[in-house]
Amino acid sequence: MLNILQSSIIGLTLALAVGFSPMASAENTLTSQPEREWVGHTAPIYKLQDQYGKWHQSSQYLGQWVVLYFYPKDNSPGCTQEANAFKALYPQFLKHHAVVLGVSLDDVQSHQKFSEKLKLPFPILADDKQILAKSFGIVRNFGILQVAKRETFLIDPKGNVVYHYTSVNSQTHADQVLKDIQANQK
Repeated sequence: MLNILQSSIIGLTLALAVGFSPMASAENTLTSQPEREWVGHTAPIYKLQDQYGKWHQSSQYLGQWVVLYFYPKDNSPGCTQEANAFKALYPQFLKHHAVVLGVSLDDVQSHQKFSEKLKLPFPILADDKQILAKSFGIVRNFGILQVAKRETFLIDPKGNVVYHYTSVNSQTHADQVLKDIQANQK
């Protein structure tokens, strides 16, 4: 009987640790620091390499909308689905003067394979030193592995965060971000 109880407690603890609880908060052990309120604030400055080794920095995107979408891991099912959704709508993002930048903690080589496999038309940035993800406070401990939480920051042409999406559905998210850009351009 004790073993069953111990197994149940361990199972519940693991479920909570990986974020399966609707009660999980931004200040639990899953994040590197408490979630910050970003809307209305200037986005952190960054300089990161994309899947082909090209450097991207925040200053080069002033004057454009920036979709900075973080995802946990190259080639995982949800991340693949989300990348494909942004790829399908990419021409519409360009039409609305928006740059799409995927970001994860994977390295340049992993991003290159992922990008080539999916034929992604937009840059995916390697934050393998966790500088940008930690600046936003979205690094998640997943056992011994650390990943970026699936969150997106919509940055206006002045460099300010106008939307911070913390609850992301990988199937519908790209469409929602596009609608929000369109609404802000009216």
